[in-house]
Amino acid sequence: IERSTESLRQQFDRQLSIEGTAYDRISAFLLRQRDILRGCRIGRLAQDPDIVDNAALREPIGELFETLKRRLAEVLELGVARGEFKSRIDVVDTAAMIAAVLQGGYVLARAANSTEPFTRAINGALALLKMQLKD
Repeated sequence: IERSTESLRQQFDRQLSIEGTAYDRISAFLLRQRDILRGCRIGRLAQDPDIVDNAALREPIGELFETLKRRLAEVLELGVARGEFKSRIDVVDTAAMIAAVLQGGYVLARAANSTEPFTRAINGALALLKMQLKD
């Protein structure tokens, strides 16, 4: 679990550190090539009853999701500081929404055995984020 969470943390950290606007970084992260129907390997672990019942096993998973939300909030905060977003955007809530849409998109796609629900969820989140860009 620790090896998998560290690998995934490094991956999203690289993706969120690319050049460009905050929107560009988040968009690239959400739209990256992935095996949607396989789901998120860490998200699958978070649904395993044996892991959920064991604090030591659950902890690195929870830490990874907190780190993801924190990194997303940092990118959003940078966008606000650069004047890319409307100043009233709540970066913490928006980061939590993005993480939830990503994980929920995987669940919906797997339930439907189709990538369409994932794609629609991601596109919807990006559309909402784009509405927060300054004109």
